[in-house]
Amino acid sequence: MDCTTCTPRRAWELPFLAEPEEVAVLRQVLGIHLRIWGLRELADAVQLCVSELVANVITHVGVGTPTTLAVSMNGTHLRVEVHDPDPRSLPTLVDATDDAETGRGMALVTAITDRWGVQLHDDRKVTWCEFDAGLNVSGGYCGGHQPSRLRAVATEAAAIDAISDLLHWLRAHGCDPEEVIDRAQRHFEAQLEQAAR
Repeated sequence: MDCTTCTPRRAWELPFLAEPEEVAVLRQVLGIHLRIWGLRELADAVQLCVSELVANVITHVGVGTPTTLAVSMNGTHLRVEVHDPDPRSLPTLVDATDDAETGRGMALVTAITDRWGVQLHDDRKVTWCEFDAGLNVSGGYCGGHQPSRLRAVATEAAAIDAISDLLHWLRAHGCDPEEVIDRAQRHFEAQLEQAAR
């Protein structure tokens, strides 16, 4: 499909400190992005996977570790990465017993992702996983095959919900939502100008 007016699925990163209370924030941000990208059906699995990967950082690297969540498209797969500064502490798949209280995290990641792995660098490691997004195109989101007016209404409603969630999230984190909206509008207009060149 040639989709010149698709909503782009641009890669993004979110630095954070690996703290237990940040997990809920990460899940919320992921939910918003996946809804915008038209990948709402992946939200539960992706959010659970990120929770497990961040829990590994908290448990095995340390509370408060500077960490980064990165999300991108790899072809038609959604790729989620968690970067942390300890290349020595590797996630491992263990055979946890039925009565074990810990040790099931990577087994869960294995069960809900299409593939996962670890990339080691001198100063960090990247634990990644990928989910088949079931897409025909990887570059952008064009919506379903609904009649165009119905698609426009559904797209607008999803955008309003996502923007509203984002505004609440910004306010809860001490940001001025109006200032962020103004900056986002300027950024959007600059992108349009650049694309028109």
